[in-house]
Order: sequence, then structure tokens, then C-alpha cells
Amino acid sequence: MKAAVYNEAGGPDVLTYVDIPAPECGPDDVLIAIEAISIEGGDLINRRLTPPARPMSVIGYAAAGTVTAVGANVSNRAIGDRVTSFDLAGSHAEQRSVFAGQTWRIPDGVDFSAAAALPISHGTAHHCLFAKGGLQPGETVLIQAAAGGVGLAAVQLASRIGARVIAVASGTERLARLKELGADHVIDRHQEEVLEVVKELTDGDGAALVIDPVGNTLQASLLALKPEGRLVFVGNAGGGELSIDLWPALQANQSLHGVFMGAQFAHADVYATVYTMLQAVADGEFDIVIDRVFPLADAAAAHEYAETGKPLGRVIMTP
Repeated sequence: MKAAVYNEAGGPDVLTYVDIPAPECGPDDVLIAIEAISIEGGDLINRRLTPPARPMSVIGYAAAGTVTAVGANVSNRAIGDRVTSFDLAGSHAEQRSVFAGQTWRIPDGVDFSAAAALPISHGTAHHCLFAKGGLQPGETVLIQAAAGGVGLAAVQLASRIGARVIAVASGTERLARLKELGADHVIDRHQEEVLEVVKELTDGDGAALVIDPVGNTLQASLLALKPEGRLVFVGNAGGGELSIDLWPALQANQSLHGVFMGAQFAHADVYATVYTMLQAVADGEFDIVIDRVFPLADAAAAHEYAETGKPLGRVIMTP
């Protein structure tokens, strides 16, 4: 089969498009003929910073397609099922073998691209907003990096329950699109002081909840919180050490919650939430925003664009 592989950590050009043996379907797994691959933030970080465990490694978390084989111990999947899947590697290929418990059936009316993009972005955003952040209708939530996959999903999901959404991004077109997708207020981080605008919009109080997927904005996020507010930090897209002064948070009785979703999808409530959101997309309650589609053969260019092109929504590859 064809796959995008890498032999060393580095820039997008470490990815090469080659023939490798197809994966075997283990007894607890399903084999998927991939139709759409969602490039996730973790894919970019792993490729850039993590040396592969073995030569010709296939990177990638998220992909959707059709089941072509079922392991001997699997009873809840069948050949021909349309599924989306999550794993820590293996998505950047024509086929992947993945634990059946890390797949979700795709409802009718949801295409492969949307299904590939939803579990990580919307699953993460939902967990941050509600399971950890406790967001309630009418509360104000500040979303850093709102044009990214998790940030954009958080804008959509927070807006759906009637929260007041303040979205931070850059670029006139992206900010306008975020308002269309549910943001009540947008802040251009290159043109405005985020803290100043948040304080102005909240009559000096600050936001009840901040979602921060960036990492190097954590100190600013804390300052934008109201007393007894909640900060949920997820990932480290900005790179560097996650180091902040916690004394102001202690004095203000604020709560900090770290989220690493790699271990969360096995939890029954998170798994079920992904199904619920897939059905919501099928019912037309919200859309999955796809910025651009590349062929898998152009994986290096797709990674370059995802990393530097400032996409709004997910970048998808198709084998």
C-alpha cells in the first residue's frame, strides 16, 4: 500500500510517499480502507519533535474509511461499515489496522472528511468545555487559538448551549468566519490587547472559563479569568515549556485543568459523546469546517500548509 512515512523528526520534508506492506488485522482490530485523513496538531508536533520508533513509520492520529476485515474477537463491527478512527499512529496511509474500540460508525449523511476531523477536534473541545470547564449557558468563555481545530470546535459547541463566546485569532477573514460560526466577539491578537478587550467586554470581571490550546499564552489566559474562574489548557501548540506563575491564580481562587486526550477516548462518556456529535452533524445541527483537501501523495505540502498556512478548520488528505 501507499503511505506517507518518516525516518527522522523534522520539517514537512521528512515525509516521503512510498510503498510499504499493508498492516495485518489483529484479533481485536478492524482493518480500514482509508478514504479521508485529518491532519491533527499532534501529527505536526510528533513529526517535528518525536523521532520515529522504527524506520518507515506511518504518522497520524485520525482517519475515516470502510472496514475491510474484522478481527476474530470483534463482534460490533462488520465488513462494509463506514467508520472513523483514532490511534496514536498509522493514519497517513491507504489502510490502517486499529483497535475496534477506537472506531465509531459514521451516520448516514456524514461524509468521510467530516467524520475523520470530528473525533479529536470536537471530542477534545467538548471535554474541555463541559467535563472539565463546566461551562453553563450565559457564561462567558474565552477561546484562545479559535481558528485552530480544537478552538473552532469549542466556538461551535459553546455557542450551541448559549454561552457568550469571545474568540481570539488573527486575520480579517478568519475573524469574520468565526463570528458566522457562533462567536459573539472576536479579538485580533495581532491588532488588539486580548486582556484589555476581555476586561472591557466583561465590565472588568474577566471570563468565567478560558480554553487554551496554545500553551505559551497560559499566563495571559489566567489574567483574563474572573475570580473563581476556570482555565482548561490542552496541548502545547505554541511549543516551549509550560511554565507560569500560579500565585495570582491562588489568590483569585481560580481552577486549572490540564487535558491530554490521548488517554480519554477509552472512557465510556467521551466515546459516547463522539457518537452524539457525529449524529448532530448528520442532523444538520452544525458543520465540520474543512479548510483544504490534499492528496496523500502530497503529504509534505499538506503538513506545510497545516503548519504555516493559517487554515481555518481541518486540513484533510485523501489516498
